[in-house]
Amino acid sequence: MANLLDQMIEQISREKHIEPDIIVSAIEDAMVVAARKFYRTEEDLRAKFNPETGQIDVYSVRAVVDDVADPLKEITLSEARKSDPVIEVGGELLVAKPTQVLGRIAAQTAKQVIMQKVREAERDTIYNEYNGRVGELVNCIVKRFEGPDVIVDLGRTEARLPKREQSRLETYNLGDRLRAVIRVVDRAAKGPQVIVSRADPALVQRLFEMEVPEIYDGTVQIRAVAREAGERTKIAVQSRDKDVDPVGACVGMKGMRVQSIIRELRGEKIDIIPYSEDTVTFAQKALSPAKVTRVQIIDPETRHLEIIVEDTQLSLAIGKKGQNVRLASRLIGWNVDIKSEEEKRQEIEAQMAALTAPGTPLSELQGIGPKTVEKIEAHGVSSIEKLADMTPEQLTEIPGIGDKMVEKIQLAVASYFQSLENQPAVAEGEAAAEAVAGDEVAPEEAPAAPSEDSTADEISAASETATEEPSSTPKVEDAQEKP
Repeated sequence: MANLLDQMIEQISREKHIEPDIIVSAIEDAMVVAARKFYRTEEDLRAKFNPETGQIDVYSVRAVVDDVADPLKEITLSEARKSDPVIEVGGELLVAKPTQVLGRIAAQTAKQVIMQKVREAERDTIYNEYNGRVGELVNCIVKRFEGPDVIVDLGRTEARLPKREQSRLETYNLGDRLRAVIRVVDRAAKGPQVIVSRADPALVQRLFEMEVPEIYDGTVQIRAVAREAGERTKIAVQSRDKDVDPVGACVGMKGMRVQSIIRELRGEKIDIIPYSEDTVTFAQKALSPAKVTRVQIIDPETRHLEIIVEDTQLSLAIGKKGQNVRLASRLIGWNVDIKSEEEKRQEIEAQMAALTAPGTPLSELQGIGPKTVEKIEAHGVSSIEKLADMTPEQLTEIPGIGDKMVEKIQLAVASYFQSLENQPAVAEGEAAAEAVAGDEVAPEEAPAAPSEDSTADEISAASETATEEPSSTPKVEDAQEKP
């Protein structure tokens, strides 16, 4: 019996990779639960494994005290010495409980407790092992599917490949062999604790470390990776040896190294970019394959860049659905605004026009007194346009301007712009009225007499015109009918 129990404990320990002491402790706890359920007592019970006999002995534990407060858990010295003559105050008296009478139900309870304790110990072991391996590349086999998630076998345990961690280009079948990176280890997960990923940028980095010896030995360093799984990856590399080309080392002879990684990623495109400490230079390289005209740092604190490209290169620089510029922004770690030469030129012209355009003086406002105008101008606001851009909170910051005056100013500004909108309508109405008046028939004017300065030809033409015009009065003979 002893050998049989020892063999079972050793077998479970090997299969689950759990220390034998943990299994023995689980069995002892299970016997205590079973005994407490059978005896229905509140006594302190303790189980102990006897390796010689292979038995699990259960004891009732009572503390030796001078004054007993709880008879179930305490005993006087005189009573304790009847069982153990050498016991002293502060010791514990162990009284054996029969275990042969526990029965089938108690055995089933003990079995459930043992299995639960073993599972908890196994999960703790897995967590402690894989928690320190986050980001590591592992080989796994597709074992089964749970909805959109894929359960893979790592050998020691199972791992989950969630839908969000899968590449868009990939489909999986039972038995497929995959390489993935450990993303996270969750102690509280109900299913597999290990979460692996095929979409994490670390996967590309680990694959390059395996394929490129210069990266593995540290001669070439991967400084940054930006990836949209299934579409495109940008990776920035830097060489610590001036005689080693970092891009060429990653590409390999006739592209063999990078093609091997592309096959592993099921055809995902990879851009290998030389890293530069200079942000402007790095940004120009990051937008490859587009050619950048110039790069301007807008705000170093918020890490904001403006990149200008030729008009023909704009669509290439932006990429499909903005993918190229989005990956470049992630790679360099700066916010990027990309513009064409034509857009930049129009923007500069608009800014110059805004700077040179004269503003309407405040004196044009109706209903605002000169003293109020002076207060506003003293605050640095010299035109109605600037005044219209101010919020009520900004207006109240001007000394001498209260809430009522703010309302008055806003009404005056609104009235001014309303009058500007009405002016084109008034002008159109006047033009329409003039057109209607011009269409009315005016009375005929008598031809002007030729002046002394008129030429002979003009006089002759005028006389011919007058002769050809029919008389407005009909002749009598024309009116009478001929017999």
